[in-house]
Amino acid sequence: MTSVNGPAMTRDEFDALFRRLRRDRLPGPVEGTRRVAAAGLVRTGEVVAMGRPWDTVPGPDNRRPALHQMTELADVTPPEPTVHRDFIASDYHGKAQTHLDALCHIAYGGLLFAGVRARDVVSSQGAAYGAVTDLLPGLVGRGVLLDVPRLRGRAWLEPGEAIGGPELLVCAEEQGSPLHPQDILLVRTGHLARRRRLGAWDPDDLSAGLHPGAMRVLSESRASALGSDGDSDMRPSPVDGVHSPVHVLAITALGLPLIDNLDLEPLAEACARTSRWEFLFVAAPLNIPRGTGSPVNPLAVF
Repeated sequence: MTSVNGPAMTRDEFDALFRRLRRDRLPGPVEGTRRVAAAGLVRTGEVVAMGRPWDTVPGPDNRRPALHQMTELADVTPPEPTVHRDFIASDYHGKAQTHLDALCHIAYGGLLFAGVRARDVVSSQGAAYGAVTDLLPGLVGRGVLLDVPRLRGRAWLEPGEAIGGPELLVCAEEQGSPLHPQDILLVRTGHLARRRRLGAWDPDDLSAGLHPGAMRVLSESRASALGSDGDSDMRPSPVDGVHSPVHVLAITALGLPLIDNLDLEPLAEACARTSRWEFLFVAAPLNIPRGTGSPVNPLAVF
């Protein structure tokens, strides 16, 4: 597999980029007027779901499979109506479940967003700062799919390939969907198209994604969230000693929630079919007090 992961960055260069992008105030939720404008993008009512199936099968990209167990079967339930019940659980911060990362999820140098010391606010009881409940009622706004493989004339990017910031802007312009403030940006690498064709691999070792330098575009465009069909980071990391630099820059520097492991293949098909790469985006996390994130099933409405 090809590894073209862009220019290497020293730790000093990365730290300088972190300081340059770092915010002390959260960008906040999408403004009401922008939500109304995003609702105006709905024309046909077509809805495309982006959540991956609840994955209970172990594999190289699913080291901690989700759980799904029946807890009650109707054949042993006395009088009518009979009942079926089940139990689900997931250690979802991995490579298999579609999930939303809250701001307490990533610390860099022991610090969370805005310089809050992680050890002061995160314990075995969860997070007292930056929890997923801070993202309620959810992410609602103008979604834009940036289909980078389509721009390159390919079905997918190979694991290890980097996406630079200028390419994101070219992609948006070529699609006729220039970036607006508070957009929810979804970057397709073709991860699941490749997986379905060639089989699973370990994305902790090799994955297509954004080069850390591309986060300048997220900052300058004033995006409100970032999602991808991987976890947005490319690997191997170009930054020595920092395994997930995009997570650090998005969550800890910019205060942007991340949506990982989306299934963007049906969305890419719908965008190409309609020649529209903008849509109403909706994603609501579970109401988990002190939680570091939540499984989600985001929707695009055309």
